[in-house]
Amino acid sequence: MADFADIKSDLTRRMDGALDALKREFGGLRTGRASPALLEPVKVECYGSLMPINQVATIAVPEARMITVQVWDRSMINSVVAAVRDCGLGLNPQPDGQLIRVPLPVLTEERRIELVKAANKYAEGARIAVRGVRRDGMEQLKALLKKSEISEDEERNHADEVQKLTDGYIKRIDDAFAEKEKDIRQV
Repeated sequence: MADFADIKSDLTRRMDGALDALKREFGGLRTGRASPALLEPVKVECYGSLMPINQVATIAVPEARMITVQVWDRSMINSVVAAVRDCGLGLNPQPDGQLIRVPLPVLTEERRIELVKAANKYAEGARIAVRGVRRDGMEQLKALLKKSEISEDEERNHADEVQKLTDGYIKRIDDAFAEKEKDIRQV
């Protein structure tokens, strides 16, 4: 029985990871308000590798519709501008010395629809990750059954528990998506 407790805590930890990743991705979806989290997913070509933007610059929000990016190394300005422009958020960065201003345009209805589609894609990715964790848990249970460490009844009961855990996380993902969709459409 201790084996299943270990399996369940591992599954819970991994499903929590999928939910946390989804929340970080949602933080990067622009809802009309400036936030440093908006640029978190941006990767910058830097010294021959891709680095998160927050490892090459300081991100600030001086006003509601403006993000500033203070690049630490002057030679990285063009790379940061290109990364922000090409990140798929519809932003138009404007370099000014070592400071890059990123004004947030007003969301159009067309852009809102695109953002909802992107949020749905992120949510579906999280659902797939949770289902993959469930599959791993089911395989671990089958392995325990095969080694005769648990009975068929125990395997069935534990499989039901894993399914309930999965259903709970899928519901949390759906709730997070519904909240984000409401947030996008409201602004």
